[in-house]
Amino acid sequence: MLRVLGNRKTLCNGVTRRDLLTAGAALGLSLPAVLRHEAAARPNDAKPKPDASFGRAKSCILLFLYGSPSQLELADMKPNAPVEVRGELKGIGSTLPGCDVCELLPHTSRVMHNVTVVRSVTHKYPIHGVAYATTSVENIDVAMELSPNDARHWPFIGSVVSHLEQRARPASARKPVPDNVALPFPFSSRRTGEVQRAGPYPAFLGRQFSPHFTNFHGTATAKITKTLSPNTVEFDEPYAGIAPDAYFSLGGEGAADITLDRVTGRKSLLDQMEAARRLRDRTETGDPFRELAYTLIGSEKVRQALDVRREAAKTRDSYGHMLFGQSCLAARRLVEAGSKFVTVFWDEFGLAGSGWDTHWEHYPRMRNELMPGFDRGFSGLIADLDQRGMLDETLVMVLSEHGRTPKISAARGGGRDHWAQAYSVLLAGGGIARGRVVGKTDSIGGTVADRPVSPKDLLATAYHLLGYDPETMLTDRAGRPVPLVPGGQVLRDVLA
Repeated sequence: MLRVLGNRKTLCNGVTRRDLLTAGAALGLSLPAVLRHEAAARPNDAKPKPDASFGRAKSCILLFLYGSPSQLELADMKPNAPVEVRGELKGIGSTLPGCDVCELLPHTSRVMHNVTVVRSVTHKYPIHGVAYATTSVENIDVAMELSPNDARHWPFIGSVVSHLEQRARPASARKPVPDNVALPFPFSSRRTGEVQRAGPYPAFLGRQFSPHFTNFHGTATAKITKTLSPNTVEFDEPYAGIAPDAYFSLGGEGAADITLDRVTGRKSLLDQMEAARRLRDRTETGDPFRELAYTLIGSEKVRQALDVRREAAKTRDSYGHMLFGQSCLAARRLVEAGSKFVTVFWDEFGLAGSGWDTHWEHYPRMRNELMPGFDRGFSGLIADLDQRGMLDETLVMVLSEHGRTPKISAARGGGRDHWAQAYSVLLAGGGIARGRVVGKTDSIGGTVADRPVSPKDLLATAYHLLGYDPETMLTDRAGRPVPLVPGGQVLRDVLA
């Protein structure tokens, strides 16, 4: 059966956009031909006009907290809930009226007037679906979660942004920085115990749109105990503290490792492999080898942006000398240098099931690692962007796969397990309203009581703010036209 995804937008002649695409596909029309018919069916004065928020964000910084924080200990505190729900941590007031935050977030409490809190995100997949949260895939399962190369995956939002940017400009107009960078190291690469997880990959767009992952160069200065039952191990934990000489580099090479001879040699190799490249990567725009050459030859600006040691000591201190905070600082430097989409992953380190996945050691890790690192990094980023006049044009999103169970388990150190029925995200800048709370949960933060929001709505909103119509068409593996976010709706109530 032929199935075309998309919203049922009705044209002036009464035919819906989905009907038009379906009919065109059935008749063997190419996507450009279908879109020409659509344009002809809609007179110029009937074409939708973007609102003032469309394209407000020049760039986006995505902060992804892998493992997922508890909504009850972020910005949906439930002080009147039973102790087995509210737990050990209390709330404190913030600069956003009506929104207390966890007592372990004192710096964050002072920037909340710049933030919109969405308390009512919900879906049906309580697994580590990084791909579900950051791509437009409609369904996910554990097999997909543990297989980056599963053919059912859709492209990561940063990969889509990179694709659309390259599609919109000729190769000669490319910028001296990549449009899709991810920190602090290749995703899912610094843990032991399981296979690589799915998530920030380009899927059917092709490998040329993979994120440009950085590597972290630095020394951890703190030790953290982590449990993956039955094992409990103490780690040197960079998310809890790093030495001040830490920095990042693109593609795993420091600035001193790249010489002119090596660049010239690689450029020559690219020329020799031109024919093979064209056979292997038949796309209209992307070109992985030219992109690599472009990065290697023109990477001085990127290397400078990633070298956070160049930043003023006072600014570095404001982000906290922890891996997440210094990654946030590098992200600000990258968007300042011209990157369109930068992702900072708070990733697993050491044992699998770490990050924010607090099935065990919930309270020790919240107090000693997770909350202090997030508090300094997030607040430092928001305050710094605001002070530099960059916040209004930089979208900041704090996302995760899901939330955590309202009731605390009896696991060692306390535990909260996976919970997708209700959780919170934080949004700021780039056309997002300052100082707003959207949605509501029940008395224990377990179900959505008002304004349910899908992760796909969050993606549609991000695309809208970055200046891409969520119904812009991509071409999937089968050559079919698919919209950026099937079913996702722009969240008008979070917009400024």
